[in-house]
Amino acid sequence: MTGSETRTSERTSCADSSACSHTRRVRRALKRDDAPCLLWRTDMSHHQHVTGSVFLMSSQMRPSFSHIACNIFVYSACVMQFVFFLSLSRLTLEDTQQWSQSLERLLDSKYGLAAFRNFLKSEYSDENIEFWLTCEDYKKIKSSFRMASKAKKIYEQFIKAESPKEINIDYHTREQIKRSVKSPTLYCFDDAQKMVYGLMERDSYPRFLRSDIYRTLLENLSADATKG
Repeated sequence: MTGSETRTSERTSCADSSACSHTRRVRRALKRDDAPCLLWRTDMSHHQHVTGSVFLMSSQMRPSFSHIACNIFVYSACVMQFVFFLSLSRLTLEDTQQWSQSLERLLDSKYGLAAFRNFLKSEYSDENIEFWLTCEDYKKIKSSFRMASKAKKIYEQFIKAESPKEINIDYHTREQIKRSVKSPTLYCFDDAQKMVYGLMERDSYPRFLRSDIYRTLLENLSADATKG
């Protein structure tokens, strides 16, 4: 098997895999200047998956205790600030509880979408929701000129291998889109959008429901409802 065929096989087997998504998050974090702290933050929420990756790093790259403490404090402050913002909105406990019914219900809510995007950014995996939202906007385009320009930008940003926000899709779909953007239609990203939605539904969405952002918001709204 040639090197190209091997990479193709790896990309195909990697599609729709939560493990592959996690690897991408770790690699994205490693590119940042504060990589040790970012990796530790990821480890705090994905201990069973990330520990091996962290210990493969050299001892010099592992975070110090002060970095760990600072990172936990900053992350907690960001979560509480966002939850406080949502608590001041017209969001109700009933509305928030309905987010757990389905990903579709969550994304239909303005505040639910904001909370989900904030959570994904904290995990360095917001490329999926950003791509999905971009596709929703793309399908509203009427001008063929704007469509061609937008399709090219979407390909360069999300689809192309090693692009800034590369999404996790299989090689066949990636190549199909590469061909279709030369003469784009409203539906040229549909297959990739469905794959990304399915990945969020199986991977990111369940983690969101277990996250500090969602649980703290429910607790705050429940306490407010009890006070009357």
